[in-house]
Amino acid sequence: MKHDSILNRCLLKWLFLGALISIPFASIQVVVAQSPSNMTVFADGLNNPRGLKFGPDGYLYVAEGGTGGSDSTIGQCDQVPFPIGPYTGGYTSRILKISPDGLRSTVVDNLPSSQTSLGSGGLVSGVADVAFIGDTLYGIEAGAGCSHGLAGTDNTVFRVNPDHTITTIADLSAFQKANPVANPEPDDFEPDGTWYSMISLGSVLYAVEPNHGELDRILPNGHIMRVVDISASLGHIVPTAFTFHNGAFYVGNLSTFPVDPGSAKILKINNGGRIKSIGSGLTTVVGVAFDAQGRLYALETDTVAGFPGPAAAGSGKVVRVDDDDELTTVAEGLVFPTAMTFGPDGALYVSNFGFGLPPLGLGQIVRITLP
Repeated sequence: MKHDSILNRCLLKWLFLGALISIPFASIQVVVAQSPSNMTVFADGLNNPRGLKFGPDGYLYVAEGGTGGSDSTIGQCDQVPFPIGPYTGGYTSRILKISPDGLRSTVVDNLPSSQTSLGSGGLVSGVADVAFIGDTLYGIEAGAGCSHGLAGTDNTVFRVNPDHTITTIADLSAFQKANPVANPEPDDFEPDGTWYSMISLGSVLYAVEPNHGELDRILPNGHIMRVVDISASLGHIVPTAFTFHNGAFYVGNLSTFPVDPGSAKILKINNGGRIKSIGSGLTTVVGVAFDAQGRLYALETDTVAGFPGPAAAGSGKVVRVDDDDELTTVAEGLVFPTAMTFGPDGALYVSNFGFGLPPLGLGQIVRITLP
């Protein structure tokens, strides 16, 4: 099952268990405060922070999923299956930029944001990630589409213009509907997809979609081409985050829930689409990055076996994947982190509290210095 839906179900159980034993959500913040000295809060007060990249201006650009909304499309189009669906939506997602000294401003707002059914926690997806081609910023959406409660919208890749308007360059919803993957998961199918990660290579964008299980190439002129259908050979492994290094893509997978520690991995995919598994023994991977020395790191969102409960709070980790597949923890104490990127200072920046827990505004960007 896909990353958003599975995490929504897991978080619903977490919320229920937390209420049952009267754990105040504010106390979860202490997890970060008690983290090792190599972790500090760079920004807070965010709503569902997801993908993030540093721009050519040195600012950190953050895709903020938003707070969903109440618009509904029941009876108008195919819905996401119960109990996760039907979704409702609104226009509460945005892209922020944060200066090196922590000052923030909105780059573009009023973007599509959708949330699961109230019975499954009302958890939110919006703009999923950002990337730059030269000085031009691009965003990719996960919360749009009629199946997400927002009539007349699609999940797209869009360009952010200098006047803070956006221009759609590629319709991802239409592409997926016209080009189905080999092995979709019918019990958890999202007609509009739930795109998760996007990177740029030269003048080309690449994106991963976990629910259908694919890696695609998107040109600025709107042409979309599937690089590899991961579902065709590996089934529903839920590929999430990825990067490119030395001529190959490195794709991490979330795997399905309940959490089975060590069941996730990183896929090395060459330009011909050949897949090789590396970095075995990982758990719930939602971020992949290389440092300046060519060392591979993975972000794990939950490392406790079973469905998330109170014991899972603060179990998120960053691990280094060495050449012999040995895993070394370099940061821990994260709470449902969702993405990471290296900064120009050599530190890792991680979206923490990325899948929203009430109350709103718990989202953080934490800065991690590496040994």
